[in-house]
Amino acid sequence: MSAGPDTSEVVANDYPVHWPVQTRWADNDHYGHVNNVTYYSYFDTAVNAWLMASTGTDIRELPAIGIVAETSCRYLSELSFPERLQVGLSVERLGSRSIVYSLAIFRETDSGALEPAAAGRFVHVYVDRDTRRPVDIPPAIRAAAEKLVRP
Repeated sequence: MSAGPDTSEVVANDYPVHWPVQTRWADNDHYGHVNNVTYYSYFDTAVNAWLMASTGTDIRELPAIGIVAETSCRYLSELSFPERLQVGLSVERLGSRSIVYSLAIFRETDSGALEPAAAGRFVHVYVDRDTRRPVDIPPAIRAAAEKLVRP
């Protein structure tokens, strides 16, 4: 019998930003745990909310928008409502037209410790809002993302 996924490689300090997310009643599925697709919602919420907060811009109004080209998630431990979470954000790769985020979801314990629950990646490709053709990352987004680039 397997001991389960290795959580030792997912370390909270490897993520320069932690964005708080609260599980919701509706996140639990019939099996009593947070449904797998909801983890992607946590990633999406954390990335976009952080971008808006760090740029001071409503990113939905920019002439170039980030569309999701790829996502992945490795589930490490079960989550259930109610739990307080932190989504760790870092940038794995910052290109001229795309950003690859490395993400992790951590459960906040009563002692304040962060326990890894999932690890994933999220790729934003920037496109013109109207034509949907690839364009350079907007300067405000680039400046914010540069702060999260892993050495």
